[in-house]
Amino acid sequence: MSTERVRRRVGSVLVALQFGLIVVLAGLGLPAFLSHQVPGGAWAVSALGVLLGVWAVRTNPPGNFHIRPLPRAGARLVQEGPYRWIRHPMYTAVMACGAAAAWASTSGVAWLALVALAAVLVTKAVLEERWMLLVHPGYAAYRQHTRWFLPWIA
Repeated sequence: MSTERVRRRVGSVLVALQFGLIVVLAGLGLPAFLSHQVPGGAWAVSALGVLLGVWAVRTNPPGNFHIRPLPRAGARLVQEGPYRWIRHPMYTAVMACGAAAAWASTSGVAWLALVALAAVLVTKAVLEERWMLLVHPGYAAYRQHTRWFLPWIA
């Protein structure tokens, strides 16, 4: 099997895990949001996650990236908007919304799902960065002045 095919398969497995965990978190947290039984902090984290996600997609529109951690052929390296400070704002947005769902839920399973989701997204980020270095000559320099998920945390 070719290296590209293996990368695609690994990426597809990670995306399937990511979406499965998002569904679990949404299923556990959504009832609390719909019944307005959510702490204010969870609403705030959710809103920040949604806003960051929208900003990231407006800055790096579909067509310039893959949902899998593979760089898209011919895509440009985005370094503006939230990408000016963090390399994976979409992953940060997903984790923030997942954290809000776990916070809103009364189930310990939600917190386990959040930890698993974070592990999947970190794995995706590690692979994505490895593969971005192969495709974008400026990626190494870009990594020197940005952070993974939050501007103040390496």
